[in-house]
Amino acid sequence: MLPLKEKDKPIVQKLLSAGCCARCILRFCCIRAQAVYRQPQQDTLRELQAFICNTENSKSQDSAASVSTEENNKSHDAAVSEAPEDPPSKRAKLEPSETDAQAEEDAAAVVKLRGEESRVCVVCLGILQEFCGTPQAVKIAETVKAENYEFDSLVLSVSLPAQLCVREHSCWLHVKKEVREKGSVLDKDDVIQVKEAFKWIMQGLVAKELGGVSVVTRSAFEVGVEFTHEATDSDCHFLASACPDCFKPTKNKQSVFTRMAVVKALEKIPDARFLRLYPCPPAQPSSCCSLQDIQCLHVSVFVAGRYNKFCRSLPQTPWVIDGERRMESSVEELIAAPLLSAFRADGFNFSSSGREDVDVRTLGNGRPFAMELLNPHKSRFSRVEMKQLQETINKSSDKIRVRDLQIVSREAMSRMKEGEEEKTKSYTALIWTQKPIQREDIVFIDDIKELTLDQKTPLRVLHRRALAVRQRVIHSMNTRFLDPHHFYLGLKTQAGTYIKEFVHGDFGRTKPNLCQLLKTDTDILELDVESVDVDWPPALPE
Repeated sequence: MLPLKEKDKPIVQKLLSAGCCARCILRFCCIRAQAVYRQPQQDTLRELQAFICNTENSKSQDSAASVSTEENNKSHDAAVSEAPEDPPSKRAKLEPSETDAQAEEDAAAVVKLRGEESRVCVVCLGILQEFCGTPQAVKIAETVKAENYEFDSLVLSVSLPAQLCVREHSCWLHVKKEVREKGSVLDKDDVIQVKEAFKWIMQGLVAKELGGVSVVTRSAFEVGVEFTHEATDSDCHFLASACPDCFKPTKNKQSVFTRMAVVKALEKIPDARFLRLYPCPPAQPSSCCSLQDIQCLHVSVFVAGRYNKFCRSLPQTPWVIDGERRMESSVEELIAAPLLSAFRADGFNFSSSGREDVDVRTLGNGRPFAMELLNPHKSRFSRVEMKQLQETINKSSDKIRVRDLQIVSREAMSRMKEGEEEKTKSYTALIWTQKPIQREDIVFIDDIKELTLDQKTPLRVLHRRALAVRQRVIHSMNTRFLDPHHFYLGLKTQAGTYIKEFVHGDFGRTKPNLCQLLKTDTDILELDVESVDVDWPPALPE
């Protein structure tokens, strides 16, 4: 039996006559018993019809009983005064029976019921009629199996045409007035959503077809079902003129009539204006929704580590100028290729704690990096497997080396960028001087501490960075004399300091600079990053 009450009767009657399917009627009656939605819709429709008929029969029987009692009383009084013209039993046979009339009504209801079974619902456009059963669950499960993901659970998501919001709003207004007249309240937020009802029906069926996999409300793996209904796309169009500020074109959206925009417009438009612009109840559709697509998506997996770069002709990321590639590979690609293959991911996003120029080596413990692997089909790796993956990367090239490779959380990614301006980096630079120097000429540099620089955006990066003067600090320096025109300069600096510009001055755009300190032109021949002082990701035992 359906858990319906007397107050639900006007809603059931209104929506049945409007062309709503049985499950949508349950939604508007705010029925939250999931098992009711799972029973065959034909059975639910018959129960709804019986619910109305039984209520009407009960009323007519009460009325008939009242009339019969009154007539019996009159007959009794008449019998005392005079004899009846005909026996009551004889008169009953001659007059039309009320039960016969009810039988005719029931027969008409059956005919009507058969018609309603075949009609496309005016609200859900057939989604809760034609797409909630074992055949659809089999189709979803086959798609998931074909994608070959590794997962323990999944979440089922549903994408519905935006016009369903308009049609639901129309039906809500259709019953709202009558419900209010009966002394009840039907709040729009209490109506069960189509998505929710769909999931109640389909989650168990999909789980069964996938061998008992848990279908839950939150999971790293999502299976999305998308429905469309081109025939009613224009249902939303009247809202564009009624609420123009809700529909603004965006680069990434093919249509301005997104579900969120339509919901926002429906919240703003007055009921009276809506009823003038859109039919209430909605027009009967001639066709069902279409199952446009079934998509599988796994949340990103984040892999972090540190890399060394030993080559002076290897960029950190692909180097492309005017559409032409300048270097055959990059640090990013050398690390990404084995990871993409192992995780069977669709793509990646690479980030690091700063970056070095193509001709700069990164030594010491290396530079922290992180890689977001998009839609990985395999997401679980043991520590041993990650170690093996690290070795695969290291054996693939002698230009780089990776250490501390590990899977991290999305939240942990932010630690790599924390304190971007505060962290320090250490460098070793090979310096050339135009004027011959002696060991004693450079010793004073070792005593310089906390030297503040004003660095105007370097000419070499001006095409991609805003023109500004940035203050950076060189915390300490040390020197090692080589010959009259060369020495090694060690520096510990604030992150973001342009070392090359400090050495040669960048035509006076960095002040002070090494040229001013030594009173001769200087240039940098080689530069190595010795350390990036970020304590992330955690070091792993070798």
